Amino acid sequence: MARMHSRSKGKSGSKIPPKRVPSWAPFKGKEVEKLILKLGKAGKASSEIGLILRDSYGIHSVKALTGKKVNSILKEQGLVRTLPEDLLALIKKMIVIKTHLEQNKQDQTAKRGFTLTNSKIRRLVKFYKRTQVLDPSWALDTERLKIYLE
Repeated sequence: MARMHSRSKGKSGSKIPPKRVPSWAPFKGKEVEKLILKLGKAGKASSEIGLILRDSYGIHSVKALTGKKVNSILKEQGLVRTLPEDLLALIKKMIVIKTHLEQNKQDQTAKRGFTLTNSKIRRLVKFYKRTQVLDPSWALDTERLKIYLE
């Protein structure tokens, strides 16, 4: 399958970890949940928590150990954010491009990047409204983007 905004194709670099828990695994399910809650209370996003667990603690798969994903563990404790993490990342990118365009009005490449980012956001919002993650009346206000990051 081709990339979203270019014709190039490529292979994903990540490999799926094994489904079973190895016998040498350093942590058990309840310990992993406690670690996730500790990192969630520290303000870390679910992807950051996964990276920390993989790199620092040697936990290859939270779902294999606990039977639940990181986001669902955070949701049970009420630590999940109102907007999904991927949507927030795209909004941050849009803010950076918009501030760049205010200083460099003739930058056509940045204008194209702004348009592509905007279309990705609209596509994600449409998906999240359909899956009822976002409220059906939610709309992105491009004039006041920095409100969403708070």
